[in-house]
Amino acid sequence: MHENSVALLNQAVGDELSAVHQYMYWHFHCDDQGFDLLAGLFKRTAIEEMIHIEKLAERILFLKGEVEMTASDPVKKETDVQKMLEMAAGMEEQSAKDYNRMANECAQNADSRSKQLFEELVADEERHYDQYDTELDNLARFGKDYLALQSIERARNRGAGNPPA
Repeated sequence: MHENSVALLNQAVGDELSAVHQYMYWHFHCDDQGFDLLAGLFKRTAIEEMIHIEKLAERILFLKGEVEMTASDPVKKETDVQKMLEMAAGMEEQSAKDYNRMANECAQNADSRSKQLFEELVADEERHYDQYDTELDNLARFGKDYLALQSIERARNRGAGNPPA
């Protein structure tokens, strides 16, 4: 009955899985470079994307579909912070567009709950986009000093006996 919705929901699962993998990759590299604030942002986003997967999977199962746990894209091995942020903003912007389109398709197929779920995801993806856009603005405004301040803060915390997060 809702085969089209299940296909759209599974496409979203694949995209979210790719996002989780990408954000965790960037989290590891930002943490390794001493950029605690950005590492934390990537980690929090990955966790939110995992929650999206859970909501999508629950809807697929309700519709008696099979959850396809296959990432849609491989991890891009980018370790330059500015490029990471640009890619993250692009990913979130694309997801918001995709989920808007998917919400409209679900509405056309008389599946208002899947439509609502996609609309909720749009709001989250737009918020994520705004966070990465703000970080790009900070980097443009303060330059490499912005990143240096994060490394200095980490060193200060560790020097004071505070363990890493």
